Amino acid sequence: MDGIREILPSYLDSATLEEKRIFFEALIAVAGADGNFDNDELKFITEAAVSHGIDNLSEIIEGQDIEKVIKDAETIKNRHLALELVREMCMLSHVDNVLSDNETLIIGKIGLAMGVELEKIEQISNWIIDHIIWLEQAKIIFEEKN
Repeated sequence: MDGIREILPSYLDSATLEEKRIFFEALIAVAGADGNFDNDELKFITEAAVSHGIDNLSEIIEGQDIEKVIKDAETIKNRHLALELVREMCMLSHVDNVLSDNETLIIGKIGLAMGVELEKIEQISNWIIDHIIWLEQAKIIFEEKN
């Protein structure tokens, strides 16, 4: 995930510890949605979680239950935080260049649980895809190696 971002931005600084836990719980759900955890995804999530005071990530991973994640997501009432979580889930789902049906389904369910409309989720996802395309075009234009 080096090309996307080193660490999550400061919008998490004002989130409660419980909101942060739910945030990372949701990212873990998306990372594991396709049946396996990519090492880059897991490393990114782990480093970001630790930097935001969440140090029991292995417990969250082991006890992962998608229905609980969705129920927990319902407690996030801060619209900005909810939109940022949708953005992060969309970015994470595109890291391996393959957006699975399961990833899409989980992002949709978590987003809806937080009160984010499907149209908004789709808008954010399309924006992420456009951003990825833009970065790839820059590599071609500036003759950069992958």
